[in-house]
Amino acid sequence: MSVGFFAAILAFSAPAFAQDAGGAAAPAPAAPPLASVLPPNAPPTFADLAEKQLDAVVFISTTQAPPQGGPQAGPRGPELPGFPPGSPFEEFFREFRDRQRGQPQQQQQQQAPRPTAALGSGFIIDPAGFVVTNSHVVSEAAEISVTMHDGTKLPAKLVGVDGPTDLAVLKVDTKKPLVSAPWGDSEALRVGDWVVAIGNPFGLGGSVTAGILSARQRDIQQGPYDDYLQTDASINRGNSGGPLYNLNGEVIGINTAIYSPTGGSVGIGFAIPSSVARPVIEQLRDHGQVRRGWLGVQVQSVTPDIAESLGMQEPAGALVTSVSPEGPAGKGGVRQGDVITRFNGESIEQMRELPRVVATTKIGSAVPLELLREGKAETLTVTVGELEPQEQVALSGASGAPRPETTVDTKQVLGLTLSQLTPGLRDSFSINPDVEGVVVTEVGDASAASERGIEAGDVIVEAGQEPVKTPEDLNRLVDDARSQGRKTVLMLLSRDGDLRYVPMPIEDRKG
Repeated sequence: MSVGFFAAILAFSAPAFAQDAGGAAAPAPAAPPLASVLPPNAPPTFADLAEKQLDAVVFISTTQAPPQGGPQAGPRGPELPGFPPGSPFEEFFREFRDRQRGQPQQQQQQQAPRPTAALGSGFIIDPAGFVVTNSHVVSEAAEISVTMHDGTKLPAKLVGVDGPTDLAVLKVDTKKPLVSAPWGDSEALRVGDWVVAIGNPFGLGGSVTAGILSARQRDIQQGPYDDYLQTDASINRGNSGGPLYNLNGEVIGINTAIYSPTGGSVGIGFAIPSSVARPVIEQLRDHGQVRRGWLGVQVQSVTPDIAESLGMQEPAGALVTSVSPEGPAGKGGVRQGDVITRFNGESIEQMRELPRVVATTKIGSAVPLELLREGKAETLTVTVGELEPQEQVALSGASGAPRPETTVDTKQVLGLTLSQLTPGLRDSFSINPDVEGVVVTEVGDASAASERGIEAGDVIVEAGQEPVKTPEDLNRLVDDARSQGRKTVLMLLSRDGDLRYVPMPIEDRKG
């Protein structure tokens, strides 16, 4: 180590002096006490909160069935005593042990696969032994264990899971009442308020971190009901499922995800707010499953281009792309192309708000629904149905569809090469028999259509909210929009049976 390094340490650690009027060295003024530099309302310590709530936070380990197919290369070997599986210390000491034995990991003898273990966090919500965690912590688990803060390890039974909100409820049997964490109101929390996270990062055991609420209503594209709280309290792998507290020691969030290019905390963590989690948890605890309201529509966001196409002053609401005829919305009079602006008295400013509001509405209740139709406001009444679990069906994408080999008449409109639908084109692009419109056979690489994600095989069903049967229909509707001073024309596209609206710029042309 260099002399310069030690000099830097000495310079940093030596007491500072100032010159007095006579030139003599005098001690520098003492640093102000910590209390004087903290914000006025900052708590001097989180120790009381941590002391009360550590016993309510548990550490969850799961054992998953080993992969099938015989021995695997590069096994990790037997577990090391004293280190939980998945902990960073486990891997470090395994490599050290292997070097001491002269056995590089690459040359270890193949062994049969063993069950894999995962680590996470959770918290007790009922002294009877009900525990909350994330569903991704316990998914596909063959065995689940819950370890209390005092080291007591108990087997846990899965009561229920809810994939859309990434929540799960476990149950442990215990002879004594357990310390439970109280729920708090996440809606009362303000951006900038203090929050405290407790969990099991990297399998190290109970860890307490503090920070502030950084933002609300984050959509991180994890599910249809995303409404995450964002915090800079340190959250890492193993914190998933742990509680996020307010200063009253109440759970206002469930730590679920982090944003990180490295896999470690960079001060951007996300928690499910208690306002979303608590109703789901109560249904899982009482019934083992979640019942949600259902409207029977597919919707998309209203972008500025779409708003301009529809003659709206501001982009807001949820644009209906399809309606189930036998669903609550269809029976209530909702149509394709309507923009839903309020549901059951709650304003719908963004598309993603509608699924959450509908899901939490009482099934069977008749509620008002406000919408814009052709620029005019209307109010309908719909009876909320129940959302049934649907099987996920893998569909082939149109992006990889082959170019048609048959010769067809085509027309260029807005940089798109279009053709009427023929049996050959339906087969070439795997277009459903019930889809009508004009098919896109080619998209220019640098065109506006390409920038908006239009692909060969897409079917233009409507333009300007009118049906399109031929390429000439689309050309006429584009001219109509241009004559009305529109900058875009709103097109309804079908791809693999799914509908979506795309605002296409109207390019000036000559001749």
